[in-house]
Amino acid sequence: MKRNNSFGAVLMASVAVAGVGYQQSAEAQTPLGGVPTFRVDPDWPQVPAQLRLGDVSGVAIDAQDNAWILHRPRTLPPGEADMAAPAVVVFDSEGNFLKAWGGEEDGYEWPKREHGIYIDNKGFVWLGGNYCPGRNLPGLEPASDDQLLKFTLDGEFIEQFGRRNASRGNADTQNLHLPADAFVYAPTNELFIADGYGNHRVIVLDADTGAFKRMWGAFGNVPEDKDECPPPSLIDSVPDSPGPQQFSVAHAVRVSNDRMVYVADREHRRVQVFTLDGEYVDQIVWRTKRFARALALSPDPEQRFLYTGGGSGIAVLDRHTLEVLTTIDDNYIAPDAQPGRPRGFRGMAGGGHHIRADSQGNLYIAGPGARLQRLLFMGLSSTE
Repeated sequence: MKRNNSFGAVLMASVAVAGVGYQQSAEAQTPLGGVPTFRVDPDWPQVPAQLRLGDVSGVAIDAQDNAWILHRPRTLPPGEADMAAPAVVVFDSEGNFLKAWGGEEDGYEWPKREHGIYIDNKGFVWLGGNYCPGRNLPGLEPASDDQLLKFTLDGEFIEQFGRRNASRGNADTQNLHLPADAFVYAPTNELFIADGYGNHRVIVLDADTGAFKRMWGAFGNVPEDKDECPPPSLIDSVPDSPGPQQFSVAHAVRVSNDRMVYVADREHRRVQVFTLDGEYVDQIVWRTKRFARALALSPDPEQRFLYTGGGSGIAVLDRHTLEVLTTIDDNYIAPDAQPGRPRGFRGMAGGGHHIRADSQGNLYIAGPGARLQRLLFMGLSSTE
């Protein structure tokens, strides 16, 4: 893919940053080498005409840069239900359809409301759901998705961690409670789970056996039970620094190459940073905008950039300082980045429900709703 290292303009943003014991206002700065620039790929993906996707809830990228989409077939209107694709749909890097699988079968408890998907370094697919009785979805009996499923790339079932309707709260080390996201840190073979909608914690398991390792809540505190279904939504603002001492919805988790754990606390509009052992390090809070819905790390060895989705765009952070460098949104992408506005162009898919980066630096946005989009990495902006 051809890249233009002088492409794009750098926007400025003003955010409130809360660190360990202090609060400051930070203005976006352009680092040496610039910031990532993107354009919308209007041709990705090509969904077969005979298939329909419901609400897209998750996206994962495998070692070949194939994109794995998790959607909710039950959300399709009645007239399209018989065309519903299986819940897991795979496209190659060019957007061509490869395969699809998933759904209810004997031997495991498929989630009632699909939520997150992740592919680890060994090629295993992890997925979970966030259905709870208070959602009252048509045609579904009251239930709680308290499990995480593990499959091969071909959809062969490997193992289930936790059981449906079995959670005993945040102290339970055998079951989850509406898990939002997962990540396997290969050097320690540990599975980090943002256990996230019903519970309010990060829980760490052995990725092979499921044996419990440790858990923590916001600021490294012992997580407390506050089971709300559906979960709350903080519409106007969030409290002043340092903020609530518990997570609201721990919606995304990522572990960097240098052993730092990043957790998106969605409804408190903050990203908190921890060591592998759960020791609190720092946080960034954006009080006036929807923030910290999704997380992705840039693919360079230093993983210099942290992407976090929320509201109408994706914030680009300097991962080491947590400064917001720019926001990728329609104002950033267009018009220069999207000349001519291709036919059918609908602009950016917002901050997404979940986002991922591939090995080339491209960003994939899953949701909200039926949105699914790829942003092509165009290099770093010029600093001259």
